Amino acid sequence: MFEAVEELVGEHADLEKKLADPSVHADQANARKLNKRYAELTPIVATFRSWKQTGDDMDTARELAADDPDFAAEVKDLERQREELTEKLRLLLIPRDPSDDKDVILEIKAGAGGDESALFAGDLLRMYLRYAERVGWKTEIIDATESELGGYKDVQVAVKTKGGQSPEPGQGVWARLKYEGGVHRVQRVPATESQGRIHTSAAGVLVTPEAEEVDVEINPNDLRIDVYRSSGPGGQSVNTTDSAVRITHLPTGVVASCQNEKSQLQNKEQALRILRSRLLAMAQEEAEREAADARRSQVRTVDRSEKIRTYNFPENRISDHRVGFKAYNLDQVLDGDLDAVIQACVDADSAAKLAAA
Repeated sequence: MFEAVEELVGEHADLEKKLADPSVHADQANARKLNKRYAELTPIVATFRSWKQTGDDMDTARELAADDPDFAAEVKDLERQREELTEKLRLLLIPRDPSDDKDVILEIKAGAGGDESALFAGDLLRMYLRYAERVGWKTEIIDATESELGGYKDVQVAVKTKGGQSPEPGQGVWARLKYEGGVHRVQRVPATESQGRIHTSAAGVLVTPEAEEVDVEINPNDLRIDVYRSSGPGGQSVNTTDSAVRITHLPTGVVASCQNEKSQLQNKEQALRILRSRLLAMAQEEAEREAADARRSQVRTVDRSEKIRTYNFPENRISDHRVGFKAYNLDQVLDGDLDAVIQACVDADSAAKLAAA
């Protein structure tokens, strides 16, 4: 492990020299790439330097403890620090998901359960919006189809870091929200239930990293663009003009649509955002299948058709079935306190990658 770290330390030093050269910044795209790699390596290098310094301090303390027993406690403290730094290095060396610092497009669809499912989809949307607010992310509802009794049949929301700043490793939007994709099940007594019986319904969540234009190249000749009349709550441009847009990517059959904006051009731009992200997700999944990468986490390979989580209202319980997480603070989770749930998935992912390394 430490030979690999020494190589990374050398790479970090080379990058530092390159970034100090003004000519490198003439090519902004290359400079961003170098800066990103430098930022990825910096925590590893800093931890490794602390690990080495602790080793030197530990050797000195042992020499002193041979003559003065009072230094024995310091030796034990330094040994504990050394073990902690060794484990931290192991975690930092886990291969990172290249999309971890990307923004995401999150889609919530009502599933089995009719109106109750649509209401639950609305609850999930509020949960993610509140979570984003807590951690300082920006959100933008791209497209939404509301149900008659409230809630959503389908809603798509963009979640991104504020100001486009580069997040800390493991704290990007995709790094945290990628574990939310799957079927979410709710157990509660619906407002329309007169007998007080508990009903079970579900909503699906799809999370894709938002693609930049450089990530996915789309040939305009491969697109079929259809326009149609918007539907939903009234407005000056709704139900009066063909402003809604549906884009079909002919080679793959992937479809994206948007009807929330006032103009056809705005709807087309939003639909293209969704299409690019879906095509990027498809390309990444295909690459993973072809590579058959043994280090992919068990959490990330859960089939989307499986129920990943249950929200039990009578018991105020939240359960994640992939990692065995269970807590009795459902009301807080639905108010955006998602960190503990997500961290359980992150920890399981890291453990699986370490075991496969």
